[in-house]
Amino acid sequence: MPERKILTGISADAFVSEADRWALDKLKKVPLLPMVIRKFYEVGFDRWFYCMNMSMSVRCGPDQYSTLYRIMQESCRVLDMPEPELYLSSNPFPNAFAGGVERPYITLRSGIVNNLTDEQLYHLMGHELGHIKANHVLYFSVGGVLFALLDLLGRRTLGASDLASYALILAYYEWSRQAEFSADRAGLLVAQELGISLDTQVALTAGATRFDHEMKREPFMDQARAYQDADVLDQVAKAVLFMIYGKTFTHPMPVHRAQDLERWHLSGAYDRILAGDYSREAKAA
Repeated sequence: MPERKILTGISADAFVSEADRWALDKLKKVPLLPMVIRKFYEVGFDRWFYCMNMSMSVRCGPDQYSTLYRIMQESCRVLDMPEPELYLSSNPFPNAFAGGVERPYITLRSGIVNNLTDEQLYHLMGHELGHIKANHVLYFSVGGVLFALLDLLGRRTLGASDLASYALILAYYEWSRQAEFSADRAGLLVAQELGISLDTQVALTAGATRFDHEMKREPFMDQARAYQDADVLDQVAKAVLFMIYGKTFTHPMPVHRAQDLERWHLSGAYDRILAGDYSREAKAA
């Protein structure tokens, strides 16, 4: 693949979606949120998470899993951002996450590394770096212990606790889903080839099998379009599914993510960014 373009000075505003901004603004307006964030810091959850992650994972570097570290380094150069710490943990369930409000880090599970090619790992790394650059980590970290924080605050503190808690929980889940679309765009900006990013989504949706060589991108995109263009009865079923289950999903459904990324690419926004037309971070005085 040709050398990746470096997006000097790029701001998160270049790839954060309007739906992400809207949902985060809605989350911030929930009166209970500031109290929950204060309790998060008071208890020291951020330090706990950092120490737990370090104690159960292997930190990557120039002399430790150097390929993964090199992919992260190059991805950081593309997005013009400081390098977080990078860890690898043993877990067959494919996943990765960004953490550390004060000391950012990315942790890759062994299952996701085994499931993706090196080129697909660039999309994954860009996705996680996008969360860090867009300042998603605080809200993800709070969300990870939201129920515990609500219990710590207690009913007397919350007043109308059930209603206030439910509003915060729903607003959090809505935002967390929208944040994934923004991070997928950051993944594409690092991968710098739509096919690689879409193949990553297919690979993560299907999982690793001995038939990986038979995986095809376009049939999956046809599937995503068919889901989007379902008939009236299926649309009702989708609405019911969302009301029962989907509203508390932390991630959008894979077909939605693939189609949203394709639409963003087709809108011309990706090409404009690669050509240098993007919002830049304000320079320090």
